Amino acid sequence: MPMLVALLFSGVLPGASGAAAPPADVARFAAGLGYRVTIVDNHPVGCPSDPAAPPRLPGAPPRRCMIEDIDLDTPADVTPPAGLEIATSIIGSVLAIDSAEFDSRLVNGDVTLFTLKPGRSLAPGRHYRLHLTLSVPYFSRAFVLPNAWVRAPGAAPAVIAATRPGTDADTGLETLPYVDAMTDEARLATADGIDANRWLTASRAFDRYAARGAGPRPDIVILPMPAHVERPAGAALGLRRGVRLALTGASRTALAPALTALAREGIGIGPVPLTIRVGAMDVAAEGYRLAVDGRGVRIAARDTAGAAYALRSLAQQAAHERGQIRPLLIVDRPRYGYRGLHIDIARNFHGRDELLRVIEQMAAVKLNMLHLHLADDEGWRMEVPALPELTAIGGWRCLSLDDATCLQPQLGADPVRDADTNGYLTTDDYLAILAAAKARQITVIPSFDMPGHSRAAIKAMEVRYRRLAARGRMAEAERYRLVEPDDTTRYRSIQTYNDNTLNVCIPQTFRFIDTVVARMAALHARAGVPLRRFHIGADETAGAWTGSPACRAEAARIGSPVIQMGMRFVERVATMLDRRGIAPAAWSDGVAHANPAALPSDLQSNLWSGLFGGAVEEAHRQANRGWTVVLSLPDFTYLDMPQAVDPAEPGATWATRELDLFRLYAFMPGNLAANAAITTDIRNRAGTVSDPVPLAAGHGVAGIQGQLWSEMVRRDTQVEYMLFALAERGWSHSAWEPAYAPGARYAYGDARVDTAALLAGWRDFAARVAVRLDGLDRAGIVYRLAPPGARIAGQRLEVATELPGTTVEYRIPGGAWTRYATPVPVSGPVAVRSRTADGRRASRTVMVVPSRAAWQ
Repeated sequence: MPMLVALLFSGVLPGASGAAAPPADVARFAAGLGYRVTIVDNHPVGCPSDPAAPPRLPGAPPRRCMIEDIDLDTPADVTPPAGLEIATSIIGSVLAIDSAEFDSRLVNGDVTLFTLKPGRSLAPGRHYRLHLTLSVPYFSRAFVLPNAWVRAPGAAPAVIAATRPGTDADTGLETLPYVDAMTDEARLATADGIDANRWLTASRAFDRYAARGAGPRPDIVILPMPAHVERPAGAALGLRRGVRLALTGASRTALAPALTALAREGIGIGPVPLTIRVGAMDVAAEGYRLAVDGRGVRIAARDTAGAAYALRSLAQQAAHERGQIRPLLIVDRPRYGYRGLHIDIARNFHGRDELLRVIEQMAAVKLNMLHLHLADDEGWRMEVPALPELTAIGGWRCLSLDDATCLQPQLGADPVRDADTNGYLTTDDYLAILAAAKARQITVIPSFDMPGHSRAAIKAMEVRYRRLAARGRMAEAERYRLVEPDDTTRYRSIQTYNDNTLNVCIPQTFRFIDTVVARMAALHARAGVPLRRFHIGADETAGAWTGSPACRAEAARIGSPVIQMGMRFVERVATMLDRRGIAPAAWSDGVAHANPAALPSDLQSNLWSGLFGGAVEEAHRQANRGWTVVLSLPDFTYLDMPQAVDPAEPGATWATRELDLFRLYAFMPGNLAANAAITTDIRNRAGTVSDPVPLAAGHGVAGIQGQLWSEMVRRDTQVEYMLFALAERGWSHSAWEPAYAPGARYAYGDARVDTAALLAGWRDFAARVAVRLDGLDRAGIVYRLAPPGARIAGQRLEVATELPGTTVEYRIPGGAWTRYATPVPVSGPVAVRSRTADGRRASRTVMVVPSRAAWQ
């Protein structure tokens, strides 16, 4: 990837003397060091206070913590370097450490240093244990981040080889070989006595999947499900003879990707008439009419998007019917105009090719908004030629803590320069993304989080400042400096950073923002897609200006408390965007307390409160202001959450312990409170949700958006599987969703939600998804493959699967993998796994044991 500034890394610790003793053999020590992590207990008795946490409020629940052991085995043939330190990324804070040799110190964010105590050293061929109490329960092995490293004075740091992740040959998924298996459900599945979560064992999964049931092979397989479908009588039409396109109201180029989707299903050029008319005003925006009969295929749409969606539906159905499509009539339109996907490429980078692939998959299921998160604390991923340090520094992480040539290796980052998680989008990359999105009727919304979540920008601009100041160009150096030297504020953000928030009271901050916005607007104009909306984040701001002279002066000038400067920042930046003809967008908490009169009327708010945490009230209050409210509830739409309550499932767990395909499919966006009838909270407990601020007449939400945050997503896998359910909920109405009644409250099990209709809808949806997986296999997409449910009853192995028709294999101890067809006699434990239809990949393996008799 091209670099704007050459980066040189000396590898010498700040303050270390290169003329001291001979260089320590850090590389050999790191290569041979044994390193194992054991998650011991997620609810120990008595948790110490967390110095990095904000003050506890009256009535707050008891503190939570966990116990973790790190076991080190020094290599016998290498003398441990004097003054060595071990650095690692730890989710949460170290509350206590029990070790004769080591102390711990939080550096910043998640980077923690283990340093030798005064007078202590390590010996070759010895075992050492660090017994840690951490502030966050670890419900998954994936919480133990990879790529710990060693540093010592006078030597280049090195990654501990034992902590590098691997790849499972059968599943293709990332493995963490240095983390012990989690097997003690009683101590590890929950964090307190009121938590009702249980691991989704093979037998529990069997019960779940069996209860949901499986439907027959579907006739209509289109995803998302069209609003109205008919099957007139008549003979099938052979589309694989090829089609003869007659197009009015749009160019062939505007429909090229959708036509290519037809060609991928074997439908090329030929004699079958395919008539497309764009400009049909009796069809809803983005909607279409699709008719297939003996005369050919006829499509009518108001706009190009509708015509493209009709072709996508035709391609899916034609593939299912092997090109011989029976007469069909579809009248379709979307439920919501905003059907989006948020992709975070800031925390861990995902490059142009991956984004282009996701854009094509979005188009296939009629998603139309790509919210592209380009900058955060851990990385700046968009080239801005006027400010080259943004990517020269902010685009890379390496084994350094001074942020002088790269950023600190947060989130267990692979420090190798060409690692997939390092890098940024060049101008050409971004233009290619805009072009691909435009061709598929997808709007790209760039996102740069501010004023919090801005550490990458701050550190990059400090490097710029030092470079220019060293040359005596002080006015130029100060021009984009984002910190105030005399600011004495001390804070920790929710991610425990103490330096990640822009100073909202200095002119350099607004000059910097304007420069970035101007660059993005110019790129969009160059691509022929004017920048209509810009997302500023505005969430999780630490309130970092109490000691800022500039903020104190500004607060005194306007007669406002310093703490309100963040709110005024949002109002000012939103107004800046509005003056450029760009509508602002932000996360809901960032605008919740702003003055609506000081904000543009066309404001997008991404609602990310939890269902049981005030989402209904906040969504309705903001919708009643006339804002564009996009539902982004983390307990339903954060795709980085685990897809099962299981220690082998990766994902963050702060919003929900489980977000599987069924939970997202069952979501009711048009009646938020009703979701309490079928959904439990993060501790798997039933609850009640009310509607204290009813929607005013004529107001509602604008749509739904899925979020793929990348803190724990280091590889380009698994998002497409969930897009099916996301698209279904954004496009199609759900039969089980009760009509919204202002002020109604719902409790778990409320009969107003028709669970029979829900399960019937799920069975049809699951069958359609199962059909579509073949297309993902052919495209080489590594989607999630759910392990099967299984039980041993009467000494016979029985299986059930999340999706119908999934191939299942079993293996008895000492035997070979065998394909499951019907119940199998067994006499002991059995391993089971799912496999893709093409046989190339397997799910993770789960064990099933015979049920115990009541007397055992």
